[in-house]
Amino acid sequence: MGMTALKQRLIRLIGTAGPISVAEYMAACLGDREAGYYTTREPFGREGDFITAPEVSQMFGELIGVWCAGAWGALGRPENAVLCEIGPGRGTLMADMLRTLRQVAPDFLRSARVSMVETSPRLTKIQQEKLKSHPVSIEWHREIGNIPDGPLILVANELFDALPIRQYVKVNGRFIERLVTAVKEDLSFTAGAGSIDTALLPHGHAQAPDGTIFEAAPARTALMQQIAERIATGRGAALLIDYGHLEAGFGDTLQAVAKHEFQGVFEKPGEADLTSHVDFAALAQTARALSCRTGTMAQGDFLLAMGLLGRAGQLGADKDEASRERIRSDVERLAGPDQMGALFKVLCVSDRQSRIFPFDVDSE
Repeated sequence: MGMTALKQRLIRLIGTAGPISVAEYMAACLGDREAGYYTTREPFGREGDFITAPEVSQMFGELIGVWCAGAWGALGRPENAVLCEIGPGRGTLMADMLRTLRQVAPDFLRSARVSMVETSPRLTKIQQEKLKSHPVSIEWHREIGNIPDGPLILVANELFDALPIRQYVKVNGRFIERLVTAVKEDLSFTAGAGSIDTALLPHGHAQAPDGTIFEAAPARTALMQQIAERIATGRGAALLIDYGHLEAGFGDTLQAVAKHEFQGVFEKPGEADLTSHVDFAALAQTARALSCRTGTMAQGDFLLAMGLLGRAGQLGADKDEASRERIRSDVERLAGPDQMGALFKVLCVSDRQSRIFPFDVDSE
Protein backbone atom coordinates (compact mmCIF):
# COMPACT_ATOMS: atom_id res chain seq x y z
CA MET A 1 0.00 0.00 0.00
CA GLY A 2 1.68 3.22 -1.17
CA MET A 3 1.91 6.09 1.25
CA THR A 4 0.90 9.56 0.11
CA ALA A 5 3.54 12.32 0.23
CA LEU A 6 1.36 14.24 2.67
CA LYS A 7 1.09 11.24 4.99
CA GLN A 8 4.90 10.91 5.07
CA ARG A 9 5.24 14.60 5.78
CA LEU A 10 2.63 14.50 8.61
CA ILE A 11 4.32 11.47 10.19
CA ARG A 12 7.65 13.36 10.14
CA LEU A 13 6.04 16.52 11.51
CA ILE A 14 4.34 14.65 14.38
CA GLY A 15 7.58 12.78 15.08
CA THR A 16 9.33 16.12 15.55
CA ALA A 17 6.69 18.37 17.06
CA GLY A 18 4.21 15.97 18.66
CA PRO A 19 0.55 15.12 17.97
CA ILE A 20 -1.71 17.54 16.04
CA SER A 21 -5.39 18.34 16.51
CA VAL A 22 -8.09 16.82 14.29
CA ALA A 23 -8.63 20.38 12.98
CA GLU A 24 -4.98 20.68 11.92
CA TYR A 25 -5.17 17.26 10.28
CA MET A 26 -8.31 18.24 8.32
CA ALA A 27 -6.78 21.56 7.30
CA ALA A 28 -3.65 19.80 5.99
CA CYS A 29 -5.60 17.11 4.11
CA LEU A 30 -7.89 19.63 2.41
CA GLY A 31 -5.80 22.76 2.08
CA ASP A 32 -2.09 21.90 2.02
CA ARG A 33 -0.48 24.01 -0.73
CA GLU A 34 1.35 21.14 -2.40
CA ALA A 35 -0.71 18.10 -1.52
CA GLY A 36 -4.11 19.24 -0.22
CA TYR A 37 -7.26 17.71 -1.67
CA TYR A 38 -8.90 20.95 -2.82
CA THR A 39 -5.62 22.51 -3.95
CA THR A 40 -4.55 19.72 -6.27
CA ARG A 41 -7.46 17.77 -7.68
CA GLU A 42 -10.87 17.99 -9.31
CA PRO A 43 -13.17 16.50 -6.67
CA PHE A 44 -16.55 17.43 -8.10
CA GLY A 45 -18.83 15.64 -10.51
CA ARG A 46 -19.28 12.18 -11.90
CA GLU A 47 -15.57 11.75 -12.66
CA GLY A 48 -14.52 13.03 -9.24
CA ASP A 49 -14.98 11.74 -5.72
CA PHE A 50 -18.46 13.00 -4.93
CA ILE A 51 -21.36 14.73 -6.65
CA THR A 52 -22.84 17.87 -5.15
CA ALA A 53 -26.52 18.68 -5.66
CA PRO A 54 -25.92 21.33 -8.37
CA GLU A 55 -24.07 18.68 -10.40
CA VAL A 56 -26.99 16.24 -10.03
CA SER A 57 -29.48 18.54 -11.74
CA GLN A 58 -29.95 22.11 -12.93
CA MET A 59 -33.23 22.15 -10.95
CA PHE A 60 -31.32 22.58 -7.68
CA GLY A 61 -29.66 25.86 -8.72
CA GLU A 62 -32.79 27.08 -10.45
CA LEU A 63 -34.88 26.72 -7.28
CA ILE A 64 -32.18 28.45 -5.24
CA GLY A 65 -32.29 31.26 -7.81
CA VAL A 66 -36.04 31.49 -7.19
CA TRP A 67 -35.34 31.58 -3.43
CA CYS A 68 -32.85 34.47 -3.96
CA ALA A 69 -35.47 36.43 -5.91
CA GLY A 70 -37.96 35.90 -3.06
CA ALA A 71 -35.39 36.94 -0.45
CA TRP A 72 -34.65 40.11 -2.45
CA GLY A 73 -38.40 40.86 -2.46
CA ALA A 74 -38.60 40.25 1.30
CA LEU A 75 -35.75 42.74 1.82
CA GLY A 76 -37.78 45.39 -0.06
CA ARG A 77 -36.08 45.02 -3.47
CA PRO A 78 -32.99 47.07 -2.51
CA GLU A 79 -30.94 48.61 -5.36
CA ASN A 80 -27.56 47.87 -3.78
CA ALA A 81 -27.93 44.18 -2.91
CA VAL A 82 -24.94 41.85 -2.91
CA LEU A 83 -25.52 38.33 -4.27
CA CYS A 84 -22.76 36.16 -2.86
CA GLU A 85 -21.77 32.51 -2.96
CA ILE A 86 -19.08 31.13 -0.64
CA GLY A 87 -17.16 28.07 -1.81
CA PRO A 88 -18.67 27.97 -5.31
CA GLY A 89 -17.00 24.74 -6.50
CA ARG A 90 -16.96 24.73 -10.29
CA GLY A 91 -19.48 27.57 -10.59
CA THR A 92 -22.36 25.27 -11.58
CA LEU A 93 -24.72 26.50 -8.86
CA MET A 94 -24.10 30.19 -9.60
CA ALA A 95 -24.55 29.60 -13.36
CA ASP A 96 -27.98 27.99 -12.77
CA MET A 97 -28.95 30.74 -10.28
CA LEU A 98 -27.98 33.57 -12.65
CA ARG A 99 -29.81 32.00 -15.60
CA THR A 100 -32.97 31.73 -13.47
CA LEU A 101 -32.66 35.19 -11.93
CA ARG A 102 -32.38 36.70 -15.40
CA GLN A 103 -35.84 35.29 -16.08
CA VAL A 104 -37.61 35.74 -12.73
CA ALA A 105 -35.97 38.88 -11.28
CA PRO A 106 -34.12 40.85 -13.97
CA ASP A 107 -34.28 44.04 -11.85
CA PHE A 108 -32.42 42.26 -9.05
CA LEU A 109 -29.59 41.23 -11.37
CA ARG A 110 -29.39 44.67 -12.99
CA SER A 111 -28.56 46.37 -9.71
CA ALA A 112 -26.93 43.59 -7.65
CA ARG A 113 -23.20 43.15 -7.12
CA VAL A 114 -22.34 39.48 -7.66
CA SER A 115 -19.50 38.29 -5.42
CA MET A 116 -17.82 34.91 -5.27
CA VAL A 117 -15.76 33.99 -2.20
CA GLU A 118 -13.14 31.37 -3.13
CA THR A 119 -9.78 30.59 -1.55
CA SER A 120 -8.45 28.27 -4.29
CA PRO A 121 -6.85 30.00 -7.31
CA ARG A 122 -7.40 26.81 -9.33
CA LEU A 123 -11.15 26.77 -8.64
CA THR A 124 -11.39 30.55 -9.20
CA LYS A 125 -10.12 30.05 -12.78
CA ILE A 126 -12.66 27.27 -13.40
CA GLN A 127 -15.49 29.47 -12.06
CA GLN A 128 -14.40 32.46 -14.16
CA GLU A 129 -14.38 30.33 -17.30
CA LYS A 130 -17.79 28.83 -16.46
CA LEU A 131 -19.45 32.19 -15.78
CA LYS A 132 -17.85 34.42 -18.41
CA SER A 133 -20.83 34.11 -20.76
CA HIS A 134 -23.23 35.56 -18.14
CA PRO A 135 -23.97 39.24 -18.81
CA VAL A 136 -23.33 40.36 -15.22
CA SER A 137 -20.11 41.62 -13.70
CA ILE A 138 -18.82 39.22 -11.07
CA GLU A 139 -16.10 39.91 -8.52
CA TRP A 140 -13.96 37.29 -6.82
CA HIS A 141 -12.76 37.65 -3.23
CA ARG A 142 -10.65 35.45 -0.99
CA GLU A 143 -12.74 36.09 2.11
CA ILE A 144 -16.22 37.22 3.05
CA GLY A 145 -14.88 40.31 4.83
CA ASN A 146 -13.85 41.73 1.43
CA ILE A 147 -17.23 41.65 -0.32
CA PRO A 148 -18.96 44.99 -1.00
CA ASP A 149 -21.44 46.61 1.41
CA GLY A 150 -25.19 46.39 0.97
CA PRO A 151 -28.04 44.02 1.86
CA LEU A 152 -26.63 40.51 1.48
CA ILE A 153 -28.22 37.51 -0.21
CA LEU A 154 -25.82 34.68 0.42
CA VAL A 155 -25.77 31.02 -0.62
CA ALA A 156 -23.35 28.30 0.49
CA ASN A 157 -23.77 24.65 -0.52
CA GLU A 158 -21.56 22.02 1.15
CA LEU A 159 -19.22 24.62 2.60
CA PHE A 160 -19.40 24.14 6.37
CA ASP A 161 -18.83 20.36 6.23
CA ALA A 162 -15.31 20.92 4.89
CA LEU A 163 -14.31 23.44 7.57
CA PRO A 164 -12.05 21.79 10.18
CA ILE A 165 -13.46 20.48 13.46
CA ARG A 166 -11.95 19.56 16.79
CA GLN A 167 -12.90 16.28 18.44
CA TYR A 168 -13.13 15.56 22.17
CA VAL A 169 -13.35 12.09 23.67
CA LYS A 170 -14.66 11.20 27.13
CA VAL A 171 -11.95 9.60 29.24
CA ASN A 172 -12.41 8.87 32.95
CA GLY A 173 -15.51 11.03 33.10
CA ARG A 174 -14.26 14.12 31.29
CA PHE A 175 -14.03 15.24 27.68
CA ILE A 176 -10.46 15.79 26.51
CA GLU A 177 -9.17 16.68 23.07
CA ARG A 178 -8.61 13.84 20.61
CA LEU A 179 -5.35 14.26 18.70
CA VAL A 180 -3.70 12.64 15.69
CA THR A 181 -0.40 10.92 16.39
CA ALA A 182 2.07 8.77 14.47
CA VAL A 183 2.69 5.17 15.45
CA LYS A 184 5.44 3.48 13.41
CA GLU A 185 4.52 4.26 9.80
CA ASP A 186 0.89 5.11 10.35
CA LEU A 187 -1.39 7.75 11.83
CA SER A 188 -3.83 7.09 14.65
CA PHE A 189 -5.92 8.85 17.27
CA THR A 190 -4.72 9.52 20.78
CA ALA A 191 -6.10 11.43 23.77
CA GLY A 192 -4.47 14.80 24.40
CA ALA A 193 -4.35 16.87 27.57
CA GLY A 194 -6.63 19.79 26.71
CA SER A 195 -10.24 19.64 27.90
CA ILE A 196 -13.37 21.52 26.78
CA ASP A 197 -15.55 23.92 28.77
CA THR A 198 -18.58 21.81 29.80
CA ALA A 199 -20.86 24.77 28.90
CA LEU A 200 -20.07 23.95 25.25
CA LEU A 201 -21.23 20.33 25.55
CA PRO A 202 -24.77 19.19 24.64
CA HIS A 203 -27.32 18.19 27.29
CA GLY A 204 -26.73 14.74 28.70
CA HIS A 205 -22.94 14.98 28.54
CA ALA A 206 -22.64 13.84 32.16
CA GLN A 207 -24.51 10.59 31.36
CA ALA A 208 -22.51 9.88 28.17
CA PRO A 209 -20.27 6.82 28.61
CA ASP A 210 -16.47 6.91 28.38
CA GLY A 211 -15.32 6.76 24.76
CA THR A 212 -18.11 9.13 23.62
CA ILE A 213 -16.93 11.61 20.98
CA PHE A 214 -18.03 15.24 20.82
CA GLU A 215 -17.23 17.45 17.82
CA ALA A 216 -16.74 21.20 18.16
CA ALA A 217 -16.20 23.47 15.18
CA PRO A 218 -14.69 26.85 16.09
CA ALA A 219 -13.95 27.56 12.39
CA ARG A 220 -17.63 27.06 11.51
CA THR A 221 -18.76 29.21 14.43
CA ALA A 222 -16.37 31.99 13.37
CA LEU A 223 -17.67 32.00 9.79
CA MET A 224 -21.29 31.92 11.00
CA GLN A 225 -20.54 34.89 13.29
CA GLN A 226 -19.10 36.84 10.36
CA ILE A 227 -22.16 36.13 8.21
CA ALA A 228 -24.65 36.86 11.02
CA GLU A 229 -22.97 40.13 12.06
CA ARG A 230 -23.05 41.32 8.47
CA ILE A 231 -26.74 40.38 8.09
CA ALA A 232 -27.78 41.83 11.46
CA THR A 233 -26.13 45.21 10.75
CA GLY A 234 -26.63 45.56 6.99
CA ARG A 235 -29.75 43.39 6.46
CA GLY A 236 -29.88 40.25 4.39
CA ALA A 237 -30.61 36.55 4.19
CA ALA A 238 -28.32 33.53 3.93
CA LEU A 239 -29.16 30.01 2.75
CA LEU A 240 -26.69 27.41 4.04
CA ILE A 241 -27.08 23.85 2.78
CA ASP A 242 -25.08 20.97 4.16
CA TYR A 243 -24.91 17.39 5.32
CA GLY A 244 -25.66 17.40 9.03
CA HIS A 245 -28.09 17.24 11.94
CA LEU A 246 -30.62 19.69 13.37
CA GLU A 247 -30.11 18.71 17.03
CA ALA A 248 -26.78 18.89 18.82
CA GLY A 249 -25.45 15.51 19.87
CA PHE A 250 -22.48 13.18 20.21
CA GLY A 251 -20.67 10.93 17.78
CA ASP A 252 -17.72 10.67 15.45
CA THR A 253 -18.78 11.90 12.00
CA LEU A 254 -15.33 12.46 10.48
CA GLN A 255 -15.34 10.68 7.13
CA ALA A 256 -13.15 10.32 4.05
CA VAL A 257 -14.55 9.74 0.56
CA ALA A 258 -12.63 8.94 -2.62
CA LYS A 259 -14.17 7.84 -5.93
CA HIS A 260 -17.64 7.80 -4.32
CA GLU A 261 -16.48 5.23 -1.72
CA PHE A 262 -15.85 5.71 2.00
CA GLN A 263 -12.34 4.97 3.23
CA GLY A 264 -10.37 5.23 6.47
CA VAL A 265 -9.66 8.82 7.48
CA PHE A 266 -5.91 8.08 7.67
CA GLU A 267 -5.76 5.96 4.53
CA LYS A 268 -4.79 8.53 1.89
CA PRO A 269 -4.45 12.01 3.39
CA GLY A 270 -4.70 14.65 0.66
CA GLU A 271 -6.22 12.23 -1.84
CA ALA A 272 -9.67 11.89 -0.29
CA ASP A 273 -12.34 14.38 0.66
CA LEU A 274 -12.52 14.75 4.43
CA THR A 275 -15.72 16.09 5.98
CA SER A 276 -17.81 15.91 9.12
CA HIS A 277 -21.50 16.51 9.77
CA VAL A 278 -22.59 20.05 10.44
CA ASP A 279 -24.22 20.80 13.79
CA PHE A 280 -26.99 23.11 12.58
CA ALA A 281 -28.30 23.67 16.12
CA ALA A 282 -24.94 25.22 17.06
CA LEU A 283 -24.83 27.40 13.92
CA ALA A 284 -28.42 28.62 14.42
CA GLN A 285 -27.69 29.41 18.07
CA THR A 286 -24.63 31.44 17.02
CA ALA A 287 -26.73 33.43 14.53
CA ARG A 288 -29.53 34.06 17.05
CA ALA A 289 -27.01 35.28 19.63
CA LEU A 290 -26.13 38.01 17.10
CA SER A 291 -29.86 38.86 16.87
CA CYS A 292 -30.62 37.16 13.58
CA ARG A 293 -33.73 35.12 12.83
CA THR A 294 -33.15 31.47 11.88
CA GLY A 295 -35.14 28.65 10.31
CA THR A 296 -34.15 25.11 9.38
CA MET A 297 -35.62 22.31 7.27
CA ALA A 298 -34.55 19.20 5.42
CA GLN A 299 -33.32 19.78 1.86
CA GLY A 300 -36.17 17.71 0.40
CA ASP A 301 -38.83 19.79 2.18
CA PHE A 302 -37.13 23.00 1.06
CA LEU A 303 -36.94 21.97 -2.61
CA LEU A 304 -40.56 20.76 -2.64
CA ALA A 305 -41.68 24.06 -1.05
CA MET A 306 -39.75 25.97 -3.72
CA GLY A 307 -41.58 24.12 -6.51
CA LEU A 308 -39.36 21.17 -7.43
CA LEU A 309 -42.17 19.01 -8.80
CA GLY A 310 -43.58 21.78 -10.98
CA ARG A 311 -40.12 22.57 -12.35
CA ALA A 312 -39.50 18.88 -13.08
CA GLY A 313 -42.81 18.74 -14.96
CA GLN A 314 -41.85 21.79 -17.05
CA LEU A 315 -38.43 20.36 -17.87
CA GLY A 316 -39.89 17.01 -18.88
CA ALA A 317 -42.84 18.37 -20.85
CA ASP A 318 -41.29 18.20 -24.32
CA LYS A 319 -38.78 15.42 -23.63
CA ASP A 320 -38.76 11.73 -24.48
CA GLU A 321 -39.57 9.05 -21.90
CA ALA A 322 -35.88 8.31 -21.11
CA SER A 323 -35.21 11.99 -20.31
CA ARG A 324 -38.34 12.18 -18.20
CA GLU A 325 -37.20 9.08 -16.30
CA ARG A 326 -33.83 10.76 -15.69
CA ILE A 327 -35.56 13.90 -14.37
CA ARG A 328 -37.69 11.74 -12.05
CA SER A 329 -34.59 10.01 -10.71
CA ASP A 330 -32.89 13.42 -10.18
CA VAL A 331 -35.93 14.57 -8.17
CA GLU A 332 -35.66 11.40 -6.08
CA ARG A 333 -31.92 11.94 -5.59
CA LEU A 334 -32.28 15.58 -4.50
CA ALA A 335 -35.42 15.28 -2.37
CA GLY A 336 -36.00 11.60 -1.54
CA PRO A 337 -35.83 10.88 2.20
CA ASP A 338 -33.41 7.99 1.71
CA GLN A 339 -31.14 10.04 -0.56
CA MET A 340 -30.10 13.70 -0.16
CA GLY A 341 -33.56 14.90 0.87
CA ALA A 342 -33.31 14.08 4.57
CA LEU A 343 -29.52 13.85 5.05
CA PHE A 344 -28.98 17.40 3.83
CA LYS A 345 -30.36 20.29 5.85
CA VAL A 346 -31.00 23.91 4.98
CA LEU A 347 -30.44 26.76 7.44
CA CYS A 348 -31.81 30.21 6.68
CA VAL A 349 -30.38 33.16 8.60
CA SER A 350 -31.97 36.59 8.16
CA ASP A 351 -32.18 39.95 9.87
CA ARG A 352 -34.90 40.54 12.48
CA GLN A 353 -37.27 42.38 10.12
CA SER A 354 -37.20 39.92 7.24
CA ARG A 355 -39.43 36.87 6.96
CA ILE A 356 -38.02 34.63 4.29
CA PHE A 357 -40.11 32.04 2.43
CA PRO A 358 -40.44 29.03 2.89
CA PHE A 359 -39.07 29.02 6.44
CA ASP A 360 -41.47 29.03 9.35
CA VAL A 361 -42.45 32.69 9.43
CA ASP A 362 -43.23 32.59 13.15
CA SER A 363 -39.95 31.07 14.28
CA GLU A 364 -37.65 33.20 16.38
